[in-house]
Amino acid sequence: MIKNFVEELTWRGMIHTVMPGAEEHLMEGMKSAYIGFDPTADSLHIGNLVPIMILAHYQRCGHKPVALVGGATGMIGDPSGKSNERNLLDEKTLRHNQESIKGQLAHFLDFESDTDNAAVLVNNYDWMKEFSFLEFIRDVGKHITVNYMMAKDSVKNRISSDSSEGMSFTEFTYQLVQGYDFLHLYRENKCTLQMGGSDQWGNITTGTELIRRISGGKGFAITCPLITKSDGSKFGKSEGGNVWLDAKRTSPYKFYQYWLNSSDEDAEKYIKIFTFLKEEEINALVEEHKQAPHVRVLQKRLAEEITKMVHSESDLDNAIKASNILFGKSTDEDLKQLDEQTFLDVFDGVPQTEVPASDVENGLEMIAALAEKGGFLKSNGEARRALKENSISVNKVKVKEDYKITNSDLINDKFVLLQRGKKNYFLLRIV
Repeated sequence: MIKNFVEELTWRGMIHTVMPGAEEHLMEGMKSAYIGFDPTADSLHIGNLVPIMILAHYQRCGHKPVALVGGATGMIGDPSGKSNERNLLDEKTLRHNQESIKGQLAHFLDFESDTDNAAVLVNNYDWMKEFSFLEFIRDVGKHITVNYMMAKDSVKNRISSDSSEGMSFTEFTYQLVQGYDFLHLYRENKCTLQMGGSDQWGNITTGTELIRRISGGKGFAITCPLITKSDGSKFGKSEGGNVWLDAKRTSPYKFYQYWLNSSDEDAEKYIKIFTFLKEEEINALVEEHKQAPHVRVLQKRLAEEITKMVHSESDLDNAIKASNILFGKSTDEDLKQLDEQTFLDVFDGVPQTEVPASDVENGLEMIAALAEKGGFLKSNGEARRALKENSISVNKVKVKEDYKITNSDLINDKFVLLQRGKKNYFLLRIV
């Protein structure tokens, strides 16, 4: 059963440009379409989530998605939207990155089923590596004029008088290489549609032009808007840089927090783009959110849906528990269940000091832990007063002056969390 893909993307705000005839073409029956992914790292980041979601919707609408890993193009560098060239990679690194990326795409796309529209992963290095330069300029280059290539925005922006970088011949030919990918997939995989961000329109239409001139066929193009944040800052970046899909690079807790911290305006936009929730459910959530914005219904649901898809249900549960440690009621057991990375992420920026392991083995007195040994409070007198006021906790549990910190208090065998009142935290790192 073919569903209307363009219609689905339109209400979600995921359509920028549709080549005339593309929607009708897709309603004729199952069609193959591809999107390219850059393999210059062994993980995708949330900037890649829009094309991933587009392919996932494509498959859900009954069509066949093709994910292209740009092994060959990754060796060149795409000039679109960039002001300089990228680092070029060797084949071994590219192959490793390709496998890692496929694992991440498998959270969204079905590669394994025996249905006609099972997803396929291809690497353009496989068909470009044997292509000699002379063959390429003879069989491909002669069909596209320099005038045509110069008219593309991605080229014009780089060779304008405003650009200090200029553009290498390698990058200038990028659109021909990407255009040839489309032609190759048209011939070998019956691929009739290429999709991508709006900055890719020039490269995609070079492909449709090659299909028309060399094969006498018809290729189509659909692009989506580039995602922006309402405050003007770059989508997909946090203070620490890219927000990655790989848990080793960005922990599920930090990933969850990124979405949870979305503005109201962004959350309303993102929940349509980054979840599979139906229109009626999203509209109901938006209404609920408007009634009580401080409850952050939209942000919570967005963060839950996307963390579950990219990571897992248990990772989501841990991220929620970790969030509650700072902002809600939690126990020392909750703290001790956190893995070290999540624990450090939760208490990122909290002051800490090192305490010798021998002090803890012998039982560290609370006054010493707070003042002389730890340095959380300025003096023994202040520590004594705070303990009398019942405002001191060890690992979220209130303690008295006679309490001693021992090995049984250690979190991940090396941390003790001290707290005064609700918001003042301090870490002892046992060394």
